[in-house]
Amino acid sequence: MRVGAIGLGNIGGAIAANLIEDGHAVAVFDLAPERARALAERGASAAADPAAVARASEVTFLSLPTPEAVASVAEAWLAGAPAGSVLVDLSTNSPAAVRALGARLAGSGASLLEAPLTGGAPGARARQLVFLLGGEPAVVERCRPLLERLGRAVFHFGPLGAGNTAKLVNSLLAFTSTWVSLEGLSLAARSGLDLRTLVEAVRTGGASNFFIDRMVEAIGQRGRPANFSLALAAKDAGLIEAAMAEQGVPAPVAAAMAGVFRAAVAGGLGDRDWSDLVEHAEREAGQKLELRPKPAAEPRPA
Repeated sequence: MRVGAIGLGNIGGAIAANLIEDGHAVAVFDLAPERARALAERGASAAADPAAVARASEVTFLSLPTPEAVASVAEAWLAGAPAGSVLVDLSTNSPAAVRALGARLAGSGASLLEAPLTGGAPGARARQLVFLLGGEPAVVERCRPLLERLGRAVFHFGPLGAGNTAKLVNSLLAFTSTWVSLEGLSLAARSGLDLRTLVEAVRTGGASNFFIDRMVEAIGQRGRPANFSLALAAKDAGLIEAAMAEQGVPAPVAAAMAGVFRAAVAGGLGDRDWSDLVEHAEREAGQKLELRPKPAAEPRPA
């Protein structure tokens, strides 16, 4: 297919590279020209602007940091989009904003597919993304072959807005399990408990969660490359609050999480990877969080 990619950061750049690898004719654009040049060396064509990407593409992938950026770039893309073009928004966005953008595109003969994702930059590179879709069934089926090659699972939740609602629920679960785990570990460490023993007890007892199962082993690593920054996490936490308010759902925990991320950003951690939320927890509690290594597995009898 003739495919476009706009926004060539950690996720968009990896997706564009995989589209090239899959043999598609890929047109790319980014405000940082060096990103487009790097992909051009791998076989893409670097476009002058979003409208040029639209003219060269049947389907365009958009990966941008904020709803405002999505709306602005989509408008520029629409200026060059032939009738029947599809814009696939991979960004985490407001359900209300997605519905409004979909109506704008439909009025000009184009279609929007929202496809927020989980898996981050590592998942994008390894084709392990999970896509959470909202849009018309015909548009979903047109784009499904592309998405299935780029990730490991595709879920269609309904009309526009449904995909980002699912993504915000997923983010709320990840955010809250991470922070409540850090609060609990802070209490344990302050009380003199060995955190390795506590982690094993929680896992054994059945009260484990996303953080304890998947992230706690790296609790001592700081300053990793920002695949998903705390500033973006704070943005997403704000979108969760807004979506819950729109639906009239009480959200005391979501509001508290938004406050946690805002405080972390205000404390100078905004450009750090969100795994460095542990540093904010340590500052708040005045308590270092360290996990001793797992004991080496004993060899099995011959």
